[in-house]
Amino acid sequence: MELLDNPVRPYAWGSRAVIAALLGQPVPSPHPQAELWLGAHPADPSRLVTATGTSRSLLDAVREDPDGMLGPQRAGYWDGRLPFLLKVLAAEEPLSLQAHPSAQQAAAGFAREEARGIGRDAPERNYRDPSHKPELICALTEFHALVGFRDAQETVRLLRALAVDDLAAHVELLAGDPNQDGMRALFTTWITLPQNALDKLVPAVQEGCVRLLQQFAEQGVDAAGKRFGAPGYGEYFDAEARTVLELSERYPGDGGVLAALLLNRVTLAPGEALYLPAGNLHSYLSGAGIELQANSDNVLRGGLTPKHVDVPELLRVLDFRCGPERVRRGEIDGPWTQYDTPAEEFRLSRLDWTEPAPAVGLPDGGGRILLCTEGAAAVEGDGQAMTLRRGQSLWLSAADRGVTVAPELAPTQLFLATDGLDNIELADGL
Repeated sequence: MELLDNPVRPYAWGSRAVIAALLGQPVPSPHPQAELWLGAHPADPSRLVTATGTSRSLLDAVREDPDGMLGPQRAGYWDGRLPFLLKVLAAEEPLSLQAHPSAQQAAAGFAREEARGIGRDAPERNYRDPSHKPELICALTEFHALVGFRDAQETVRLLRALAVDDLAAHVELLAGDPNQDGMRALFTTWITLPQNALDKLVPAVQEGCVRLLQQFAEQGVDAAGKRFGAPGYGEYFDAEARTVLELSERYPGDGGVLAALLLNRVTLAPGEALYLPAGNLHSYLSGAGIELQANSDNVLRGGLTPKHVDVPELLRVLDFRCGPERVRRGEIDGPWTQYDTPAEEFRLSRLDWTEPAPAVGLPDGGGRILLCTEGAAAVEGDGQAMTLRRGQSLWLSAADRGVTVAPELAPTQLFLATDGLDNIELADGL
């Protein structure tokens, strides 16, 4: 068991309060702090802190002894790499509109850009590694996001409610084919519009959103005659309209503002989560959360950013299937809340205590990261004992077996990141 020293990524959209408060640092921080990275990503690995205060890179430690750190079977299965990256994400402003490639798309794209000689740190690089990047976001605070394409018929109703003349032909394009094919056609039309067309259409949509919000406030009904406040309807359009106005103020004339009209607007309560597979178009708008993902940095952007946008490549990876996004509340398994996903690379588990409680055993197997987000916990194993306090994290190697945790303060909350493989599966020859 070794404490981790974790890097903070200072992206412009980050918070000056959330990560600083978690780490016990002065608030506000001097610069926005967007992500705390816990893992062995080559771009910014955590460091293992010894009892004497010295440190070494977790990335180097795994590379030098993959069998000892991950276990021989897992080291072979994951090709000597820690397969996941754990993050604390704190968004004060919206992130870029983006999607991630599948494993096959990532491998092909990486090979293609390597052959073209594009530097891995070049701003126009799409594929910085050959891996896919499924991810799970679990809210620590109220968390707002645009995730996946909304049901096409609902989107038609929303676009018609805006009553924007310049949208009429676009609305009918989707209304005539209200499924993923129609959504692909409409999104492709919008994302490829020339700038002079966007400079006209985006302000027109802004005006439509303002009218819709005024109508809600003054008349209490929407353009279809449905009473504002009806569950799942009036509030939904209200949130969509406000989101478009907020995005258009930050990114005037950006095609991503139009794309926001096509996506599910989701609000997560603390403890609720979203799983984002390959091809899911999304943007995190605001809030703090625990993000667990495959250990990759491949991002295809579609707008709401000054960074590189490769529209043809984005269209190649997007999944245009339409429908509501599933909010995951986790499955209760004894003292644990488990967030299972189809991803082999990761599994997120949560422990919450509101009062004194007996010790809980951590699962054995593979490399694991334990993070304390509230209170403090007593951690014991292999003759070692320590207190893990808020903001601290711990690396557990495959050799760290029989580790237990118990609350020392109330409330206490812990998150555990592991890979998504079961020990029984490995024993059967995975």
